[in-house]
Amino acid sequence: MKRYLQDYLMLFSIAGIVIIFDQWTKNLVRANLEFGEIWVPWDWLAPYARIIHWQNSGAAFGLGQDLSIVFALLAIVVVGAIVFYFPQVDRSSWLIRLALGMQMGGALGNLIDRMMYDMHVTDFVSVGKFAVWNVADASISVGTVILILGVWIEERKQKPPETPSDDLTAETENHLNIEEIQGE
Repeated sequence: MKRYLQDYLMLFSIAGIVIIFDQWTKNLVRANLEFGEIWVPWDWLAPYARIIHWQNSGAAFGLGQDLSIVFALLAIVVVGAIVFYFPQVDRSSWLIRLALGMQMGGALGNLIDRMMYDMHVTDFVSVGKFAVWNVADASISVGTVILILGVWIEERKQKPPETPSDDLTAETENHLNIEEIQGE
């Protein structure tokens, strides 16, 4: 039981940090910018990066508009799967554990928005011509990259050292037998 508490403390701590930062930044935008209003600290930066108060009824980066209910249900399923799976991840697999916490925090951050703001998520980071996004979206995306990296590293650790194939071993033995015969 103590192990589960420690595991979940880590998971909920990572997710909590993401949620707090996500909700804080979204509240700053909602409180200081009208919907559609853009803020940039320096004019020269505007074509490259800006803060814009925007709403999204789809998934991360504006994908799947008007499927907010589907994404809300998906977030609940993902969070449930992470909560179930997390204690099964070895404690030494800290990259995988970090990734799952980030993904859970991002999913919950956007779910909170959907529940509080008529099934919309507040987005505010705009870089170049890329879709507008938020901290939760970034956490889900970065968490996915870290998860892939963590799984790859774990697989490399568990992969047994390569051994010569049976064909190569047989060929080597035949070569040795030929040398023995020639030496006689």
